[in-house]
Amino acid sequence: MKDEHSNAGWLEGREHVLPVRVYYEDTDFTGVVYHGNYARYFERGRSDFLRVVGISHADLLDRPDPAAFTVVKLTIEFRRAARIDDLLHVRTLYETVKGPRLFIRQRILRGDELIATADVEAACIDLAGRARRPPAGLAATLGPYLAAPP
Repeated sequence: MKDEHSNAGWLEGREHVLPVRVYYEDTDFTGVVYHGNYARYFERGRSDFLRVVGISHADLLDRPDPAAFTVVKLTIEFRRAARIDDLLHVRTLYETVKGPRLFIRQRILRGDELIATADVEAACIDLAGRARRPPAGLAATLGPYLAAPP
């Protein structure tokens, strides 16, 4: 039987780990990862964290009171260059939930070498784009993984 999360990474305690291979399409003409692609890697880490703990973006949209997420603030610090064929690990920690806001810390590593970090503030929104508290089930599911449970 196929594991639906087989490509979604794994949890190590509260931290989610997602392996990402750097492909030619991710790089500039020098073989270095284009800076904008780090935001994509971080997004995959956040989404796959939720997938592994049982939270589906599609299910959130299908609720009677639909919910989604939007990034409000993203700060990336670049430490080293990732290059074509590197195997990176995106490490994601959901730190806390305050009202509609979720605070997330992320790192990208190549082995033990720190490549980039991100501090992310996301907001739970309704379909009109208005901030709303995360649905109760989502908060309960995330609770064990947060540094400061809601």
